[in-house]
Amino acid sequence: MLIDSHCHLDDYDNLPQVLANAREAGVTKLLAIGIGDGPDTMHRALDLAREHGHIFASAGIHPQEAHQATPENLAKLANLVEDPRCIAIGEIGLDYYHLDNPDISTQQAAFVAQLKIAVTARKPILIHCRTSELAIPAAKQKYEPADAWEDLLALIAEHWTPSGLPGIMHCFSGNEDQAARSLGAGFYLSFAGNLTYPKSTTIQTVAKSAPVDRILVETDAPFLAPIPLRGQTNEPANVAHTARFLAGLRDVPYETIAAQTTKNFCTLFPSTDA
Repeated sequence: MLIDSHCHLDDYDNLPQVLANAREAGVTKLLAIGIGDGPDTMHRALDLAREHGHIFASAGIHPQEAHQATPENLAKLANLVEDPRCIAIGEIGLDYYHLDNPDISTQQAAFVAQLKIAVTARKPILIHCRTSELAIPAAKQKYEPADAWEDLLALIAEHWTPSGLPGIMHCFSGNEDQAARSLGAGFYLSFAGNLTYPKSTTIQTVAKSAPVDRILVETDAPFLAPIPLRGQTNEPANVAHTARFLAGLRDVPYETIAAQTTKNFCTLFPSTDA
């Protein structure tokens, strides 16, 4: 039994087949990420969760859409997260990678506004963090010397940690120090298909040593297909590849990782443990 802790289900034209493939692979629950194509469609994941008992939803305004974090859209978000099928706020955070993303102050304001909604709703958050380290020169010029991880962790310390609520570092791609600080702030580390890539040695080091009760697996489908499917359209069934790779890193049976990551997800989201 496996849980895909992060997938974008409203991106598929063949969703019934995708869900059937997931069931066949032993993926029993999915967290559908409710960012849509922007705030106008961030309700679509919740619509799916209402239709399918094994799907749960989040809702949030992605940092690339931070300029759309208007009072009206934030009110929509606050309304969506009142639904018990909407178990988290996200993915939210900071993205200093793409040149056409909003400026830093706009991203940070949207992030903080959504943290406040999550605190009020008493629901966990799903964090997206991407730095400018590997960005094109124009994007580096736009965002540096600011560091997305440092900015993110500072905002979390000020606006989130005092709440005592947990969260997930989605598609964790940071280093050992950032992992330690994330864990210290009460976050789980979720590993996606990029964990399996040969150059992901730092992520692999983190995944190998992270506390067993704070690890999750995800696909980020339809993105980031794991090896041996890299370059193909990803889907929730493929979370099994990442779980097997993680089991190999930690030198434990696949079944152990499947059971532990399922237990961790249900600990974080008790309403899904049925």
